[in-house]
Amino acid sequence: MSPRTPVIPLIISGLALLSACGEPPQPQPTSPTYATASAAPVPLDPALPTPATQPLTPPATVPTYATTYPPLTLPPPATIPPATIATLAPTTTAPTEKSPTPTPSHAPKCTTVPTGPEIVALAKKEEGMAKVPLVVQEGPFCSGTWSFTALGLKGVEEDPFMIVATGSGATLTRVAAGSEVCINPVQNSAPPGIRVLACGF
Repeated sequence: MSPRTPVIPLIISGLALLSACGEPPQPQPTSPTYATASAAPVPLDPALPTPATQPLTPPATVPTYATTYPPLTLPPPATIPPATIATLAPTTTAPTEKSPTPTPSHAPKCTTVPTGPEIVALAKKEEGMAKVPLVVQEGPFCSGTWSFTALGLKGVEEDPFMIVATGSGATLTRVAAGSEVCINPVQNSAPPGIRVLACGF
């Protein structure tokens, strides 16, 4: 090459050769090297103390105990005496005590006088009773000279109008009249058969 030969064309031709051939081959990676275990035992360091050999101690012997128990003796069962059936005396009902003052029987109906019309006529003598249509409901009942009669309104059921009287005929006298005739003269003087009709005792 003469000194006049240009350098640039040579550089260009060299680059073209490099580009045509590509990059140069790179070296393949190799596997890492691992250390293999040695089959030979590793000797102990003579500087370290040798471990003392301990003798084996046999296991302790567990003591055995007798498992024989004395027989269990139970007391004999208690003897229960047979049940005794008590003999009960029959219950007797005490007799009913009678009242010291028993209720007397009421007087019977009058056989003669006073009559029912005489008692009605006596009742009409009471104030306000002259025009009242009275009729005999029960009686007259007589005991001695006393009489008791229960009157009422004809065709009407209501409390009776009662008459307690003494005597008969012209001597017929009213002792008590109205819906309540248990007054003191009747309680204290009338015979029991008349009193029980007028007072209930």
